[in-house]
Amino acid sequence: MKLSSVAAACAALAFSLHAPGSQAQDGQPGSDAQPRPGARLERVEITRQNSDTDLRRRASVAKQIYGREEIAKFGDSNVADVLKRLPGVTVAGGAPRMRGLGSGYTLILINGDPAPPGFALDQLDPAQVERIEVSKGPTADQSAQAVAGSINIILKDAPRVSQRDLRLGLGYGAVRPTPSATVTYGERFGDVSLSLPLSVFEWRGQNNFSTERTLGASPQVYSRQGEQANWGHGFNTSPRLNWKLSDEESLSLQAFVQKGYWNNRQSFDKQPAQQQLPFADDDSYNHGTWQNLRGNAQWINRFSDSQRIELKLALQDSKGNYDNMSYRELLPGAGPQPFRNTVGNSHDQSLIQGGKYGQLLGDEHSLTVGWELEWRKRDELRTQTQNGEVLQPKYDNQLFSAGIERQALFVQDEWELSPQWSTYLGLRGERIHSSSRGAEQRFSNTSTVVTPLWHLNYKLDPKGRDMIRASVTRSYKAPDLNALLARPLTNIVKPVFAADGTTPLPNDELNPDRAGNPQLKPELATGLDIAFEKYLSGGGMVSVGAFYRGITDLIRNSVSLETVDWSPLQRYVSRPVNFSKAQTMGLELEVKGRAGELLPSLFDPKLALNLRGNLSLYHSNVEALALPNNRLDGQQPWSANLGFDYRLSSLPLSTGMSLAYTPGYVTQQTLSQSLDQSNSRSLDVYAQWVFNKSASLRFSASNLAPLDTRSLTLLSDGSSTHVLRASRTQFGLALELKL
Repeated sequence: MKLSSVAAACAALAFSLHAPGSQAQDGQPGSDAQPRPGARLERVEITRQNSDTDLRRRASVAKQIYGREEIAKFGDSNVADVLKRLPGVTVAGGAPRMRGLGSGYTLILINGDPAPPGFALDQLDPAQVERIEVSKGPTADQSAQAVAGSINIILKDAPRVSQRDLRLGLGYGAVRPTPSATVTYGERFGDVSLSLPLSVFEWRGQNNFSTERTLGASPQVYSRQGEQANWGHGFNTSPRLNWKLSDEESLSLQAFVQKGYWNNRQSFDKQPAQQQLPFADDDSYNHGTWQNLRGNAQWINRFSDSQRIELKLALQDSKGNYDNMSYRELLPGAGPQPFRNTVGNSHDQSLIQGGKYGQLLGDEHSLTVGWELEWRKRDELRTQTQNGEVLQPKYDNQLFSAGIERQALFVQDEWELSPQWSTYLGLRGERIHSSSRGAEQRFSNTSTVVTPLWHLNYKLDPKGRDMIRASVTRSYKAPDLNALLARPLTNIVKPVFAADGTTPLPNDELNPDRAGNPQLKPELATGLDIAFEKYLSGGGMVSVGAFYRGITDLIRNSVSLETVDWSPLQRYVSRPVNFSKAQTMGLELEVKGRAGELLPSLFDPKLALNLRGNLSLYHSNVEALALPNNRLDGQQPWSANLGFDYRLSSLPLSTGMSLAYTPGYVTQQTLSQSLDQSNSRSLDVYAQWVFNKSASLRFSASNLAPLDTRSLTLLSDGSSTHVLRASRTQFGLALELKL
């Protein structure tokens, strides 16, 4: 509702209450509505709900906010598909990435707390999400593990009124349709509010691919066609209870449960015996499960209008298991037989306890001090057998563990310097102790990270329509617990032993074994951000920003020839190491709003057409690689996104489109190895027919006119691996009901 409309409504209400002879009806015609002497008039409040743009403009630090309308627009079946259309966000392997940086640089938060290990965003139903906040820089009261920024997934709160929602979906990508359903029950019992959402889902995918390998030292060339199918099912739920203990105290309890079953089958075309080279891929069938359990408790006490204390506790437990079987034709004409089997499981546990105390200092300062304590542990068990024989007796069926203990203290001050100037000052100190043990080996490492933070906002006019934001921050990227585990994983294309189980085989740089590194240190990043934001009167906005990150102790996988205890021959092994220093920088442009406001010369101001677009340019270099294309892993040179939403005036129909594009690029990964990746494109459309306020039908198509993807790994001696993979279009149909 526009402010002018609110003002008119208030004026009309005031006039009717004061006009001579005016009456207020109570629902019965002719009733006398004149107030009795001494009667108490009820207070009537008319409020305007803040839009996503309003919340973004008023935030003390730079962030993008996306509410229910934006989240539900395309009828996505998972949150990962929602994130891929957000400005500056790309998704690879189900994990979101910001500013072109690879895995681990973007902090994923659930209700402000770090997501548990193994948390699957591509299996979380958007119907359970209230809003998404994308922050470009860290803040002191949240983890500073946000080199590229953070994405905060805010789950739905317990409702203030009764809620009964049902969403039934049907999707198709390959083989057969896959159903999904989400039901939400919400109720209020006095001072207690309860919400219970439950989602069940299936997925199924299939694609064809080709693999070609070349050995530079010999004329051997290997090429095969393959097919990969994946399918599974699961459920998740996030019940929440809010209890208003008093006018000053409140208690919130929230749980999150996610469980799924997955399958993956890979098969290759049959080849003549003379083409069965030692480094040929095997057919395989893999399956397993994952499970995430999370419980949060939050207690808030407002002692007064100027004092507030908050305590929180989070418990997390994640489990996963897998059974991977590969098949090979051991005898001519006998067909594929079970050859190598890898079974294992992992168990992650964590406990986070924190709190903060807030104090208003006059009308200008909001001071907050707090702490955060975390304990995290990962246990991993794995066994590899070949023709029934254990491959690595020293490591197989042996428990490997890694743990992290973290203590953090922080202080922050949000300071209103004047009607036009505001600043955010923060300081966070963290002590991180990591340890790893297994196979009679123990390692430990302790690091201390101090992260000062400064965000500054300047409004060019007191109403804040035009604003300049700037920040100087320190952030870090801690090594993943899995990277700290010293246990090896041998290569399946070039195994340690031949099919007879006794003849040792060598491998090469393209097919190394893998092992962790318990001595890894966190990457540290010093960041600078600056942006200009212009907020239009009709609700649109334009933003232009630039950023810089200077990174030390960059972690990268390095391949080297080692003498190992799992093979009588030397083997090439890939390990994560603190490789070098690096720099990355970029320019980001974003625009969105009504077409008539953005382009008044082309569109009628009354046209119900919204436009949006963004363009991001990136550049990076790794100092240890004085070669062309020495960019950070996974960082494309640029990315762009265009889209629109249109509501028909003659029909209860809304439709829209989103187009995302990333060009191909080459990354020099080491002095002798480079990776060439093809361009990517994603074209999504939707249409929603609204029957009434309680029912609607939504159709969506994701990845229309798909492009095949290509990757080429090349060594300096001419050896290479080339993979070409086909993509598919996904269709969806969803019926949404408010019961």
